[in-house]
Amino acid sequence: MVSLWVLWLLTALVTTGAAEEAAAANGSSRPSMVNVGALFTYNSVIGRAAMLGIQQAVKDVNANPTILSGTTLNVITQDTNCSGFLGTIEALQLMEKNVVTVVGPQSSGIAHVISHVVNELHVPLLAFGATDPGLSPLEYPYFIRTTHSDYFQMNAVADLVEFYGWREVTAIYVDDDYGRGGVIALGDALATKRSKVSYKAGFSPKADLNAIKDLLMRVNLMESRVYVVHANPDSGLNIFSLAKDLGMMGTGYVWITTDWLASSLDSFITADPNTMSLIQGTIALRHHTPDSASKKRFISRWNDMIRQREATSGLNSYGLYAYDSIWLVAHAVDQFLNEGQTINFSSDPRLHDAKGSRLRLSSLQIFDAGESLLHKLLQTNFTGLSGRMQFDSDRNLIRPSYDILNIGGTGSRLIGYWTNYSGLSVVAPEILYQKPPNTSPQNQKLRRVIWPGDTTAIPRGWVFPNNGKPLRIGVPNRASFKQFVTESSNSDNLGGFCIDVFNAAIKLLPYPVPCSFKLIGDGSKNPNYDEIMNMIARNVRAPSCHKLPQFVSPIILLLSLLPFVIPLFLSLSLQELDAAVGDFAIVRNRTKIADFTQPYTESGLVIVTRVRESSTNALAFLKPFSVEMWCVTGAFFILVGTVVWILEHRMNPEFRGKPRQQIATMFWREHRLDSLISSTEPIGYQEGKFARNYMIEELNIHESRLVPLNSPEQYATALELGPEGGGVAAIVDEVPFVEIFLSTYCQFRIIGQEFTKNGWGFAFQRDSPLAVDLSTAILTLSESGELQRIHDKWLTRTGCSSSNTDIVANQLSLKSFQGLFLLCGAVCVLALTIFFIKICHQYTRYSSTEVGESKDIEIMRETNARLGRLKSFKGLIQFVDTKEEDIDKAIQRKLSDKQQQSARTSLDGCSASHM
Repeated sequence: MVSLWVLWLLTALVTTGAAEEAAAANGSSRPSMVNVGALFTYNSVIGRAAMLGIQQAVKDVNANPTILSGTTLNVITQDTNCSGFLGTIEALQLMEKNVVTVVGPQSSGIAHVISHVVNELHVPLLAFGATDPGLSPLEYPYFIRTTHSDYFQMNAVADLVEFYGWREVTAIYVDDDYGRGGVIALGDALATKRSKVSYKAGFSPKADLNAIKDLLMRVNLMESRVYVVHANPDSGLNIFSLAKDLGMMGTGYVWITTDWLASSLDSFITADPNTMSLIQGTIALRHHTPDSASKKRFISRWNDMIRQREATSGLNSYGLYAYDSIWLVAHAVDQFLNEGQTINFSSDPRLHDAKGSRLRLSSLQIFDAGESLLHKLLQTNFTGLSGRMQFDSDRNLIRPSYDILNIGGTGSRLIGYWTNYSGLSVVAPEILYQKPPNTSPQNQKLRRVIWPGDTTAIPRGWVFPNNGKPLRIGVPNRASFKQFVTESSNSDNLGGFCIDVFNAAIKLLPYPVPCSFKLIGDGSKNPNYDEIMNMIARNVRAPSCHKLPQFVSPIILLLSLLPFVIPLFLSLSLQELDAAVGDFAIVRNRTKIADFTQPYTESGLVIVTRVRESSTNALAFLKPFSVEMWCVTGAFFILVGTVVWILEHRMNPEFRGKPRQQIATMFWREHRLDSLISSTEPIGYQEGKFARNYMIEELNIHESRLVPLNSPEQYATALELGPEGGGVAAIVDEVPFVEIFLSTYCQFRIIGQEFTKNGWGFAFQRDSPLAVDLSTAILTLSESGELQRIHDKWLTRTGCSSSNTDIVANQLSLKSFQGLFLLCGAVCVLALTIFFIKICHQYTRYSSTEVGESKDIEIMRETNARLGRLKSFKGLIQFVDTKEEDIDKAIQRKLSDKQQQSARTSLDGCSASHM
């Protein structure tokens, strides 16, 4: 909040006489006049339209007998002259005249200052042109925006960028509250689309043509060709005049402007061919105001005033918002007075004139009912010329929408609309609001655009930076496997599989890309590939350009440049890179700091170990296990099979029948073993590659077991020595390297399958468009067969005979599986115990239901004659072997017979007693 000292300084400059005293209304009487202030710059694109709009609104309100009956609306206008200082002075002069509201200003910067004043004096401020999203009602409770915030406009721009597939834009903006607030909102909106403002090019509000030209020349050196211009309508066209002179309005460029350009063009009474020639192919946004009968009548009146020379400007959207702002005040004041409230002003005891002072602070009075009128304004709901005048809970006008124009010829074409309800569409917002909201990508549509250069092909949106600097490409200076990267005396003339693929892909791009290869490493050992990735991530973009004041001294200038000079020296010392080409595997941690192209070859990790030549014999399959291990495994085969047979034999028909069939079912099993990870033997890996981190982080192999190796010769020596001789048990490396190694050293073999699925790609800075374009080029190389030809040129391997070789793996002993066998045995014992308890229970029930052995045998003879011999052990075994279904039937039958026998006995006893 502005302090009293600031108010004193501002009020001291007021040269007007004593303030007019407002007649206070008493009781229920209505005042004969209500004063309303209006602040804007008379001689400006927005001000000329606003002046006429306000005048016509006052005329219409006072001529309407249904509103403010008996009270005249008196609007007092003040010229802010595009100055924050003068605008504040003019605002204080309005406050002296006891205005109940202030309409304006058009400038966001002036609105920031004046909002402090109206907050203190409780006078609502209705800004029809201040679009800075930073003007928040939380900070300025008496601020009401009667147009749409640039927050929505920048979301529309972000949707356009996403719609055409661009990832980066350059923001060219006036460096004041309005410009900075808009660009911040643009950056936030683009971030939600995974895009960004790559370069912020701000210029002073009072910048001359030379300063703007210098700025555009720096902008033209950047790679982005999508320019979002957020400027003032009075000076913004200078940007396009200079851009055309610099050749920046041709094919490949994209120019998007916020609503300032449409406002400027709409203010022309007749189109200027010279002006239109500057902006051909530009996309411009304009506030959408729905068509209505009242709007058409007003446009007709405006055109009549132009013909009668009563208007010096065409009608733009800000003229409509200014007109509706006056009507908003009229509706709110009318309701305020209809409720019997009075308009009174009182002095602020904190503002008083010191002895001998001419500040006249006492002339600034507080509007007593200002808060009540503020609520009436926010609750007002009517349809104006600009559309629905209704505020949401955040004090924003509802239903923000924009027309999207394509400038061409002597005018513009409407190519679509944007709303926060359904995004981009070719259907008018009034129709969309009658349907459910739909912002899905499939629903986003626009009509065809004619871009700069008179082309309908969508520009790529970027080019290689035209700053004379080639692309700095890091290449690993390998110690071995030179087939992938072959060094030469000239670092720019490298060879090898990876280099040839990159050069072939670069040639397919539709634009030149100068490259400078930088060898990383001394060649005696492999460099750290993750560190090369960090060199790409450390590369910092150039800072945003801001013009320094002309009066800055050399010392201050040097100090101001230190933040830019220091990173430059650090950049040179850290060898920052733009890209990396070589055998770079695309793995998770690298994709977080760099963007990769489409993989140009597959590369997974495999295990390589020794093999020994031996004569094949019938017992070769026994070698993986020790003798003790085979014996225990065989015993458990029999044990588990027997338990399964016992449990299933009485119920499962597959375990009945001929003995040969039952044995085959009982002994079917499958085994899978993995001993390398669980052992403590050393494992080799290629130094500098990602296999080391993978084994530590993903396989939990201790770092002490890992042995770095640099060449195929070291691979062979380490494997031949083995763990006992100071070598390694196996080597984990990527398939392309292993294939070359095995083409020379035939005594080694790959064990198992690839346990990762990776590929090699070229790495670039995050969000670099080159990664996308090169991916397309790599796919083209693959489809044409050129990629395979390059592969065959460098990586053709000689064949090794694999006959008469066996893989000698470490034999697994019983100790490695003690826990598994103990667990398996315990489960078997538990299952058999439960089974025999169940059998005993069934046998007891069966025995207790016997009524006569001879009769049972006779009944069961056809189904199972063995059930009569249950008194012996052999009979018990036969009981166990009997199907459970037959046992249950026999028990039920015996119970039934026993009940029948009891019934006959009872009948016989009754007959005897009667006799």
